[in-house]
Amino acid sequence: ARISTKLAAGITMDEIPYWKEGTLEKYEPSGDYVVVKFARWAFEKFPKAKDVLGTQMKAVGEVMSIGKTFKEAFQKSIRSLEIKRYGLGVEKFKILSPDELREKLATPSSERIFLMYEALRKGASVEKLYEVTHIGRWFISEMKELVDFEEELLRYKWDDLPHRMLAKAKEWGFSDRYLAELFNVEERQVRQKRIAIGKYGRFDAVPVSGVENAAYYYSTYIGEDKVGVSPKKKVMILGGGPNRIGQGIEFDYACVHAAFALRDEGYESIMINCNPETVSTDYDTSNKLYFEPLTVEDVLTIYEKEKPEGVIVQFGGQTPLNIAQELKDSGVRILGTSPESIGFAEDRERFREKMISLRMPQPESSTARCLEEAVEIANRIGYPLMVRPSFVLGGRGMEIVYDESMLRKYAKEAIQVSPEYPMLIDRFLENAIETEVDALCDGKKTFVAAIMEHIELAGVHSGDSACVIPPRTIKDKQLETIEKYTAQIAKELKVVGLINIQYAISDEKVYILEANPRASRTVPLVSKVTGIPIARVATYLMLGKKLKDFPELKKYKLPYVGVKEAVFPFNMFPGVDPLLGPEMKATGEVMGIADTFGLSFYKAQESAGLRLPVEGNALLTIADKDKPYLLPIARGIHKLGFNIYATEGTSRLLKEHGIPNKKIKKLH
Repeated sequence: ARISTKLAAGITMDEIPYWKEGTLEKYEPSGDYVVVKFARWAFEKFPKAKDVLGTQMKAVGEVMSIGKTFKEAFQKSIRSLEIKRYGLGVEKFKILSPDELREKLATPSSERIFLMYEALRKGASVEKLYEVTHIGRWFISEMKELVDFEEELLRYKWDDLPHRMLAKAKEWGFSDRYLAELFNVEERQVRQKRIAIGKYGRFDAVPVSGVENAAYYYSTYIGEDKVGVSPKKKVMILGGGPNRIGQGIEFDYACVHAAFALRDEGYESIMINCNPETVSTDYDTSNKLYFEPLTVEDVLTIYEKEKPEGVIVQFGGQTPLNIAQELKDSGVRILGTSPESIGFAEDRERFREKMISLRMPQPESSTARCLEEAVEIANRIGYPLMVRPSFVLGGRGMEIVYDESMLRKYAKEAIQVSPEYPMLIDRFLENAIETEVDALCDGKKTFVAAIMEHIELAGVHSGDSACVIPPRTIKDKQLETIEKYTAQIAKELKVVGLINIQYAISDEKVYILEANPRASRTVPLVSKVTGIPIARVATYLMLGKKLKDFPELKKYKLPYVGVKEAVFPFNMFPGVDPLLGPEMKATGEVMGIADTFGLSFYKAQESAGLRLPVEGNALLTIADKDKPYLLPIARGIHKLGFNIYATEGTSRLLKEHGIPNKKIKKLH
């Protein structure tokens, strides 16, 4: 895009510099590296959607990996996806017979590559797989060589594995984690053994066309290390990996502004990410860009080479947080809020105990480690309940249950509750107003950047709900309580940087739902509505500055209103119910700003492609328990001139209260 813009402006190729060739007209497509792109899907978020790939795009993100060979780059792309797979072998497919594998392979799906790997393991020929899938024979042959080598590896016990075999495994892209799984040993044992035989990651550069002496970098276990390091003080930033539902470019925004802040403070910024769609993977966003998977192995390899003063993990969403403690245990200095504090906030039982000690109200909750314990807790707390697995982002696996049968079905089918994977159970606050806060903390003092009021009631995931800054219906006393609680929680968690806290207001009382001592997906929204670059300021705090060093951070009344609206991918999944709930489904968002809430909301809806009707028909059908809340809404719809259609019970209620409507029958 940069080069085409220059050409459009009249600059010729012999005037555009290019790496060692001098100028761009001498460039020939060549290189001693291979690049692999792999799509990231989100079928787990839409269980009723068919996992079938075709002419309609269904991917929500992608990764890019670089290696010296196809095998190395291909295997790096798998561990870049963050789907809890670190190699091509997948345990759940091992039980399938050759005939079952062949049947599944006949239809393109998000699992096809992994099914092919298992089919090759079970004896399928390259030609047979080509006939079934029409994937090029060369690619299938490369996969067959990986399968055959993996089978050869498994003839040995870990202690007897020849050095040449381990060296070849690393050159062919087998990750430490995958090898550890194959040999049933710890990952650190694999790391120690390969380092002992002199097999550690080297680095090479990919030149950037049209820019003098510009490049980004990748690791390889083949050849020599060709990348130098500078003596400058430096800080590493871990990016967010592939876009997916629950974690997208909102986190990349924070990473980019962190890189700018580091540069302003005289540090060399080093970015690690594997998502080609992001601004953080532009070569000029940071001083040095490593296009690498965000795993312990890959991050440690770069850390040991660059020897930075520290690593920032709180801007990349859940991705860096998942490996933060392991990095720290391996000697990496984590800047900002400690992994222990982050883990404490994510541990619902420990966090709840802390809130009780601080006398801060939370919805009654508990943790179940088996189904019968879950039923017992539910009977004690009372329905409805919000249930979820522990340690999730994007509301993965969350659901509202209204009775015991729903609870039993959820526990058995959705999460398979167990002592290792407990179920979190909270009393669901019906018809509550949900709100959230983004705040800055230097370990002691806290500054609340914004309080956001969700437009949907509690029960819709915060990433799916529209929200407004400043709040419209929350009372001043409740806002003061929210600010007080935020400051107390941030101080207790020893937050240095950003914290996001979610609250619910029910019967005039403020309840704490959860605290996340990291950047949230609302950081770009808050920054743009308030004009406060909170990701930059958070970076300065991590480098040792205090909030008192920023006198411009003052509470003031905004002269306008900002509204966020979510964007959904339901057009990709026509069979999926678009009803929103506690599990996030949005893939993006838009923002509207205006002098009034109404105009701001209208702009946001138009930007999201949701054209607001000014006339027409409205269908109202509602459960008995919700009917008391319907009347003011129905009156408003009637007043606007819409024709109201309603199912039998709803129609009767509306007529009893003088609201004209036409009764229609349900289809069962």
